[in-house]
Amino acid sequence: MFQPQKLSIAFCALFFTLSAQAGKLSIVIDDFGYRPVEENKVLQMPAAISVAVLPNAPHAREMATKAHQGGHEVLIHLPMAPLSKQPLEKDTLTPEMSSEEIARIVRDASGKVPFAVGLNNHMGSKMTSSLPGMQKVMQVLNQYNYYFLDSMTIGNSQSVPAAQGTHVKVLKRRVFLDDSQNEAAIREQFTRAVKLAQRDGYAIAIGHPHPTTVRVLQQMLPSLPADITLVRPSQLLNEPVHQGKTPPTTDKSPGPKFRAPGVCKVSKPLTPVPQSRAVEIVIENVAGSKLINQLGLLF
Repeated sequence: MFQPQKLSIAFCALFFTLSAQAGKLSIVIDDFGYRPVEENKVLQMPAAISVAVLPNAPHAREMATKAHQGGHEVLIHLPMAPLSKQPLEKDTLTPEMSSEEIARIVRDASGKVPFAVGLNNHMGSKMTSSLPGMQKVMQVLNQYNYYFLDSMTIGNSQSVPAAQGTHVKVLKRRVFLDDSQNEAAIREQFTRAVKLAQRDGYAIAIGHPHPTTVRVLQQMLPSLPADITLVRPSQLLNEPVHQGKTPPTTDKSPGPKFRAPGVCKVSKPLTPVPQSRAVEIVIENVAGSKLINQLGLLF
């Protein structure tokens, strides 16, 4: 018999089950340590917003300490050599460096950025695309309890293969919020990060303490969709690593491709299902789920 009350409970339980599968969004603000005014505004945002501190910045220790005290996760934002020709910052990692020199730089950075639990690269397209160079980095990080967040400044980053054989866990950035300082562009990138989190289960976005970025975050964070949860990067360490910036929409890899078998056609018309039976099927399926049985919501 059709029972509206049970149907209502079933759909409420179904909604609860689906909402438990919320997409996770992690936002990291790089380049901390140079602009305390804007950085303090970031530290007023939800504690799940994380910060990456440049070890040689004048306010590195101060901002790392304030961030930690406010419940924000702290990363070391370590300079790494880019492919482009430009002046390198002090203690920038290069592929040619010895393991001993890399160990010294990481040790010094660790002392300048207290409370750090992870490390990500500042620039670094030359360094992160070098397997031998990144293997030395990962072997050094293996002596710490740091994860590595790859900023993905180059598509063929070697961070994941370089970490093999170590205990270092690797995460990858999916979206840069503010390659452009145009407010509309930052909003678009924020929305893209949200959609990636909804589609793939999680996404990591990186931004910087620019006034425009801070303003957009202040405006958009309070109106996050209900199915999106802000998380720290460390809460994503057991998620599968996304290979590349964004999964390709078409498969261009070599080898045989999967081909759809075509349109399925039935040999004879299907028997209509009465509305009351359709409702009963929904109730039976929801009631039979493990989660609902544990909660004791039905029957």
